Amino acid sequence: MHGTDKADASGRSGERRPQFWQVARRCCQIAGTVDVAFFFLFHALGSPILAWVNVVSVAMYVFAYKALGHRRNGLAIGLIWAEVISHAALGIVLIGWESGFHYYLLMFIPALFVSMPIRTALIALAGLWGCYVALDVLMWFVPPLQPIAPGALLAVHLFNLTVVFAMFSYLSWFYLTMVTNANRKLRRLATTDSLTGLFNRRHMTYLAEKELARFERSGHPVGFLVLDVDHFKGINDAHGHEVGDLVLSGVADIIRAELRTQDLIARWGGEEFLVVLPDTGGDRAQASAERVRVAISGYNWQQRVGIPVSVTVSAGVSELRKGDDLSAAINRADRALYRGKARGRNRVELETAL
Repeated sequence: MHGTDKADASGRSGERRPQFWQVARRCCQIAGTVDVAFFFLFHALGSPILAWVNVVSVAMYVFAYKALGHRRNGLAIGLIWAEVISHAALGIVLIGWESGFHYYLLMFIPALFVSMPIRTALIALAGLWGCYVALDVLMWFVPPLQPIAPGALLAVHLFNLTVVFAMFSYLSWFYLTMVTNANRKLRRLATTDSLTGLFNRRHMTYLAEKELARFERSGHPVGFLVLDVDHFKGINDAHGHEVGDLVLSGVADIIRAELRTQDLIARWGGEEFLVVLPDTGGDRAQASAERVRVAISGYNWQQRVGIPVSVTVSAGVSELRKGDDLSAAINRADRALYRGKARGRNRVELETAL
């Protein structure tokens, strides 16, 4: 892959993971604050080298924070990696493995697989493991270069353990929230029409079948409405698809506003909408359809789409009958709809008895 391709891939990766880069900026803030605390702690413990190392660390986190803000994610991650690994290595070499600085290296493990492609993450993980093991083995044979009193060492160890525990807890909460939000978005995409926010055809079929099963058990009436925007192709041809989309979303909003919360509404296809009305007979379903028709024809469409446009709908109404399947009930409403179209449009027609 060429350099430009890598940059593009990195950019696309960053765009796909905006939440991760937000949490990375928050971690920079937290880590910088911890390093300020370390500056005073190591001065108090008589380790000036480690104290002043934290000044450099704070500067690196400031640069990483600013780089993340400008979407220079590769630079930011490089700075964070360099700071954590060098800081951990210095802390371990100077005051010993028991200081707990190695815990910070473990925090990279979950972050790797969120911030990088899987292949790159595995390579980075192998490098991280090598660094961790090398430091561990080194301290078996080399004594700390600047040892501190056992009580002070315990205090540093507990401080590091507490910070890492808190940051792992925060990252776990973030990952759980990210997965939950992603699942919620996937469910919404699987069940709703992206333009209107109504149920899509697939999910409406599932819900309507459940309503049919309830009808079979209880015999409660179920009404069906099929609504179609009159002369919608003419609106698209005359004013463009953007206006057409605004009309469809507006019709959806009006249908939602005029019907009950328990009514099931879907964009059935193109400019056609299907409504299932639980516990509603044919006459009441016809009254509901008439209410929607009047609301749509009387709506100020110029205010919504920005140009003068006339929008009306025709509707066909049917009531579920014993022995019906979903297709039968919808087909009867469809026939009533086209009868209304043939009689001049902008009207509601109830199915005729067979």
